[in-house]
Amino acid sequence: MNAQDSAIRQMSLIAFLQAQNCSNYPASWRHPEAAQDFLSAAYYQRIARTLEDACFDMAFFDDRLAMPDMYQRDHRIAVAHGIRSVKLDPILTAQAMGLATAKLGIGVTCSTTYFEPFHVARLFATLDLMLGGRAAWNVVTSLNDSEALNFGRSAHLAHDERYDRADEFMQVVLGHWASWEPDALILDRSTGRFADPDKVHALHHDGRYLRSRGPFTVPRSPQGQPVIVQAGQSGRGRDFAARWGELVFALYPNLQTGQRIYRDFKAKVAELGRNPNDARVAPAVYIVTGTSQAMAEDKLALIDSLAIPEDCFALLSEVLNFDFGTKARDEPFTDAEMASISGLQAMRDKVVALSGKSNPTPDDFVRYSGRGTVREVPCFVGTPARIADEMQAWFETACDGFVIAATHVPGTYEDIARLVVPELQRRGLFRNRYPGTTLRDTLGLSTCVRADTRGTEAALRS
Repeated sequence: MNAQDSAIRQMSLIAFLQAQNCSNYPASWRHPEAAQDFLSAAYYQRIARTLEDACFDMAFFDDRLAMPDMYQRDHRIAVAHGIRSVKLDPILTAQAMGLATAKLGIGVTCSTTYFEPFHVARLFATLDLMLGGRAAWNVVTSLNDSEALNFGRSAHLAHDERYDRADEFMQVVLGHWASWEPDALILDRSTGRFADPDKVHALHHDGRYLRSRGPFTVPRSPQGQPVIVQAGQSGRGRDFAARWGELVFALYPNLQTGQRIYRDFKAKVAELGRNPNDARVAPAVYIVTGTSQAMAEDKLALIDSLAIPEDCFALLSEVLNFDFGTKARDEPFTDAEMASISGLQAMRDKVVALSGKSNPTPDDFVRYSGRGTVREVPCFVGTPARIADEMQAWFETACDGFVIAATHVPGTYEDIARLVVPELQRRGLFRNRYPGTTLRDTLGLSTCVRADTRGTEAALRS
């Protein structure tokens, strides 16, 4: 039984951040109240303190390994319009936030496609120690050819092959994290005994895609191992998330669909032999709030007005690994073009489902994906009470918390901390203090170390 089983159920709040010039809403930097010192540690540390004061579970950094330059095969569009054209290293950015706080969880995206498992294991195990057990790793397989070209490859791996490699990658990382037993360190100066070598194991992994011997070089953290975050949306991606994810990000177009996705996902987790409470699900939402409904709607009108068409087409091209500049806006995609989309297939499938067309046009992708706008995910707009009503309805039937995207920074998080969080606390839906010191404490997750070596020749051997 984990902590979540025995505690009063409360929602998780995760701040969705980017180590760049804008939030996940690319027009956010154009907002008149957006801070412009995004190249400084102070910018991220201010956000971190606001989130920790409001008892957010975690600050989470999304990441891509390339500028969005697929559209018209030209980086100049992204640079000219500030469409996620700056991308700092999120690990270093996140560490700056973590060192400015004491309880806030810190999550970072890192790709299984372009890094090696020993490197990722050591990176996150070290971050977890430096933050006293507050780190999380968002496992991704990357998306497009631009990322491949930055890492010396000519093209991105096929969709399912990326996940096959990622499954093995997870086995290696978890194997390394488990290789130091909890009491391996001795630190006895009088005997000169530093650690027990019988409690530090080499992995000797020799699999289909990966080899990694060990021994691992980082002892365990106060939470055992970093929390695993996942956001797989396609059929293969959902299987991956159900097997590995402890905090799973989701895209719900509406509450009714979200209820079905949530129910089906939890059933899948149980089918794999895991406790469904050990995989918390949090859909992405925007929140625009004010002291009156009219004020909130005026804020949203300003936010909406900041988006430009280039935002949408640049980000659609990036996430679908297809150059939208090659087609007229009203020209249907061919069957071959639809099949060639190798990026976020869940977005392709969403557009097909919502448009009712097996061969949608670029305009259909703009309309039904909402990419590059605040319509991409549900947007809760209104007074704190109205927003809390919506969040409560979702939380009670379709999720375990929310990934909150920012329309502008730092204003979005300041408004939520000042207006929405107190209303959620008044209703008993959200904490008013942290329950412990680690991210696992905050999320109500088990502190046990997972080592899953099924399906490979890996073994923990000393």
